[in-house]
Amino acid sequence: MLAKFTAYLITSSNSILTDAAESIVNILASLFAFYSIYVAAQPKDLNHPYGHGKVEFFSVFIEGTLIIIAGILISFKSVYNLFYPHQISELIIGTLIIGISGLINYALGYYLIDQSKKHNSLTLNADGKHLQTDAYTSVGLVIGLMLIHFTGLNYLDSILSISIGIFIIYSGYKLVRKSVSGLMDESDFDTSDEIIAILNTHRKDSWIDMHNLRTQRYGPDIHIDCHLTLPYYFDLNKVHEEVSEVDKLVNFKANSRTEFFIHADPCMPECCHYCRMLECSVRSEPKNMDIAWTIENVTKNQKHFTRDV
Repeated sequence: MLAKFTAYLITSSNSILTDAAESIVNILASLFAFYSIYVAAQPKDLNHPYGHGKVEFFSVFIEGTLIIIAGILISFKSVYNLFYPHQISELIIGTLIIGISGLINYALGYYLIDQSKKHNSLTLNADGKHLQTDAYTSVGLVIGLMLIHFTGLNYLDSILSISIGIFIIYSGYKLVRKSVSGLMDESDFDTSDEIIAILNTHRKDSWIDMHNLRTQRYGPDIHIDCHLTLPYYFDLNKVHEEVSEVDKLVNFKANSRTEFFIHADPCMPECCHYCRMLECSVRSEPKNMDIAWTIENVTKNQKHFTRDV
C-alpha cells in the first residue's frame, strides 16, 4: 500500500491512486480474515455444537462489501477526472513500483490459496483470490501506463481507472455472492459429487440405497445428512457397524473433515429388483438392474423404487 501511494505521489496518476486505494481494502480485509480464522479454529462448545466455521462467511461478506464500496468510489473519482484531467509525470518510475508490488501480491495470493486447500479455509481462499485479482489489476495498469507514456494521451488514465473500478466491483460481487450462499446453506454440489464418488467406488452390497443426502459447510468442516437403506433383518449392532463404516470411509477418503448424521432405513420388497445382496434369503424377486448413485437420485428424499432409472 505504501509503495503504491508513493507511486501516486510521484506520478499524480489517477489509475495508480485507484490501485493504491484498493490496497487499503486489502489491509482491512486481512484484519477481518485474521480474526475470523482465529474464531473458526475454536473447538465446538455448548453454544456452538456445529463449531465456529460459519464466521468465515461473515468475513468474506465484509471483504466483498468493502471491495464493492472501494470500486464504486474509485469509479466516481475516475469519471470526475475524465472531465477535469490533471498533469501526469514520471510514469516509468511509477510503473516499475506498481509492477513489483503486483508480483508480490500475486505470490502472496498464490500462497494463501495453496494454504486454503490444505486447511479448507474459505477465508484464506477469498483473501488469496483478492490479492491475485489485485495483481491482475496491476498488470493491466502497467500496460495502460506504458500506453499513456508512449502516446501522451492522458485521458486514457481516467478510462483505465474506470475499467479497474468496474473490475473491482465485479470481484467484490463474486465474494458477496459466495458468502451469502454459505450463510443460506446453499447446497455444496462439488462436495456432494466428491462424497458420492467415494461411496460409489467403495459401495458394499448391504448398502442397498442412499437418499436425502444434504451437505452443509461450516468453515473447514462438512456436515452431511443422509438416509441409508440396509437389510431389514440386520440387528442394531450390525446397523451401527455399517453406519460407522460409511462415516469412516468418507472421512478417510474426502478432502474435508466430515461429520455424518446417517438415518438407517429398512429395506422393502420394492428394493429387491436393484438390491445387490444376491444371497438374501428373503428376496421377493431377482435383481434385474443396477442403480448408480448420482447427485440427481441421492439428493432426493425417496428410495429408488423406479424401474426406469
